[in-house]
Amino acid sequence: MNFVGIIIAVTTFLVIGLFHPIVIKGEYYFGTRCWWWFLILGIVFIVGSLFVENEILSPVLGVVGCSCLWSILEIFEQRQRVLKGWFPMNPKRKHEYE
Repeated sequence: MNFVGIIIAVTTFLVIGLFHPIVIKGEYYFGTRCWWWFLILGIVFIVGSLFVENEILSPVLGVVGCSCLWSILEIFEQRQRVLKGWFPMNPKRKHEYE
């Protein structure tokens, strides 16, 4: 039996699930200014996936990299969710939402 597909699928599911709270907390504490961290990490993980020969680690690095890049969009959408009142606003950064 070949479990590579199942391992990658479960890992992808967990990575996506992990990035949801990372985006929420990132926007809460840093606002949309943290988008460039997601860009840098996304590029690093994707480039890393190109150089890793392991059949499990390479796709997992690619998934993490793409999740980082997708989080750039999500961090700005998270700001809109905060403005709509769906998520709590950081009172220390209240001036950024006006």
